[in-house]
Amino acid sequence: MPPALAYPHADIAAAVARALRNANDRPDPAADADRSALKYAALSENFRTGAWQRLDDGDLQQASNKVWGLVAETIKAVSAQHGGIIHKRRSIIEVLAQLSQLAEAAGDADAARQLVSAFATARDLHINFYEDEIPEYFVIKGLLECEEMSQRMFTRFWPDGAP
Repeated sequence: MPPALAYPHADIAAAVARALRNANDRPDPAADADRSALKYAALSENFRTGAWQRLDDGDLQQASNKVWGLVAETIKAVSAQHGGIIHKRRSIIEVLAQLSQLAEAAGDADAARQLVSAFATARDLHINFYEDEIPEYFVIKGLLECEEMSQRMFTRFWPDGAP
């Protein structure tokens, strides 16, 4: 993986704000009180750990769904860290799209591609929770790809690296 790029907080916050506007996702102070970046980051880690545990148990459907949780909560954590609390599922993809575009504009097309690819993998695995069609090999590869994506997001878009 190339060295981390330092994106200014203002650029990340602007990207998050654009994404939430695009998704028509408005702040809800009453609901937002207990939604913190660190809480989402901890949930992301819990989903990552849970995915490996479910794989060890042979439960590919639950492992697949937990991979989706890992990615979704990572995106929510980064968004919250920069002032944007996500309320709508659409906002998750909007935030990722804006952050991918930020990476690409900064000259890191590889990071932009990897973020989008891992997100697509996570969505496929989320569908697998309902369809139970993806073999273990692909669930493992998908989890590894999404772990890398999560780490990359925390490295590039979280002040001072991962929480």
